[in-house]
Amino acid sequence: MTDYHSQIETEAARLAALADDLSVPVPTCPGWTIAELVTHVGQTHRWAVHMLRNRVQERVWSRQVPSGLAEGQSGDAAWLAAGAAELLEVLRETDPSMRVWTWGPDQRASWWPRRMLFELVVHRVDAELALGADPEIPAGTAIDGIEEFLHNLPSAAWVTKSLAQLGAEGATIHLHASDADGEWTITQGPAGKIEWARGHAKGDVAVQGPVSELLLLLYGRRSPDALTVYGDRPLLDRWLSAAAF
Repeated sequence: MTDYHSQIETEAARLAALADDLSVPVPTCPGWTIAELVTHVGQTHRWAVHMLRNRVQERVWSRQVPSGLAEGQSGDAAWLAAGAAELLEVLRETDPSMRVWTWGPDQRASWWPRRMLFELVVHRVDAELALGADPEIPAGTAIDGIEEFLHNLPSAAWVTKSLAQLGAEGATIHLHASDADGEWTITQGPAGKIEWARGHAKGDVAVQGPVSELLLLLYGRRSPDALTVYGDRPLLDRWLSAAAF
């Protein structure tokens, strides 16, 4: 079983260490500075704590959960670390099989730690890119991140609506990791839904590159120009734009 708790602890510490100059703009999150990025992540942690601690069974928006910040105030490294510590405490004491609301396909507490890890990974990368650092994601983490993204994508109604407008039903996209044992084929289905499968296959468009770069491609943090693309590049560009979380 993947130890999401220790990975969350590590990623939260890495992000907090980057939250020194909160005024730095974050190009991969247009309109945000590191202050807004930290506030978003810390608020998401507090939202998860609220959902799990109260065994919430219906949607509660993250903005409805108290942040502990004064109105208009942004979070900082200490506030982020405090929220991450509370999140870890709750995750560790919660039965993974407990029924609870999620926006994904799994209505169990076990959905939350995996989602919180990749929320942290992607936004840690955002901060590193903003500061001119070269992000690193372990291959095993990136593989899991790709599959977490694909697992949740069909439940993201705000995304499937955009995918439905592509008019690309039946189109296939193949991802091929060049540095790890990872291949995936995504098939565009009806009403914007997708299906995906592991393994080698041919697609209308194929993308090959390091697995961490494939993960960042899915999240819109890397351009296809940074990887090797075969086949229908315009399809890939349209699909990535529509599928972005």
